[in-house]
Amino acid sequence: MPQSQKILIIEDDRLQFRVTERLLANARMARFEVDWAQTFEDGLKRLLTGAYAACLLDYQLGARDGLELLREARAKNCHTPVIFLTADSSERVDEAAMEAGASDYLVKGEITPRMLERSIRYSLKLGEAMRELRRLATRDALTGLLNRRAFDGLLAEEVDRARRLGHPLALVVLDLDHFKTINDTHGHPAGDAVLAAVGKMLEGEVRTIDRVARIGGEEFAVLLMETTGEEGLAVANRLVAAVRGRPVEVAAGVAQTITVSAGVAGLPVYGEGEVVFMAAADRALYQAKNGGRDRAVLAS
Repeated sequence: MPQSQKILIIEDDRLQFRVTERLLANARMARFEVDWAQTFEDGLKRLLTGAYAACLLDYQLGARDGLELLREARAKNCHTPVIFLTADSSERVDEAAMEAGASDYLVKGEITPRMLERSIRYSLKLGEAMRELRRLATRDALTGLLNRRAFDGLLAEEVDRARRLGHPLALVVLDLDHFKTINDTHGHPAGDAVLAAVGKMLEGEVRTIDRVARIGGEEFAVLLMETTGEEGLAVANRLVAAVRGRPVEVAAGVAQTITVSAGVAGLPVYGEGEVVFMAAADRALYQAKNGGRDRAVLAS
């Protein structure tokens, strides 16, 4: 027996909800567990939980319509596949639904169990493909960490949040020491192995609420939530020690000790914005490099 999939139906008409529910119950190849939201507000709230495999959304919801609901959900980064159900078969409605981010569009009165099941299967596969594209757009291919573009966006959001709420935030920028020597001596595959290993070490040393990114060739960044600059320096020292203490295999039977230098900056000391915040951490990183490498320095 196939595993059931949770489907949210947002429909203000109880009779129409029952019709759609029966259509789902008569599906041949899948089992569905159905939740019902009767209002715009309740539907949006449930959809934003991300708890559903797909959503069947009525085009008209009283004074507000499904297009508005879907636009609000997408603006809040909800990527649940949404299928519009409407009595209007006009091309105008079809185009508006697709532009708003719907994965499919079905006309009430023409829907069969097979058609609805096919639409849900198609929407789920499309959703998986889009999730993979989003992952590829935000992740570094070598390390699997956030890439520079994704990290810059996250940094701007978290700096803004920290400043508004008056919460601390720490940024650690790390650079591998003498990385060119590894590439020159052992080849670029060895260098790639070192970058992947260091990325994994860094991610394993921080909390799940913190974020690690590869922001350059051999440069990494760690954003430490609810953390002061002094606390960030302690974390950076731990990261430096962790990398130093775990030699990486760069060739068959050949392990090499890797070191990193780190610069740390903390909000609200650097409260002018994310650009100044990053610049402060970069300056501290240069101080760590000039001070002998294999160490962390707090911006002051």
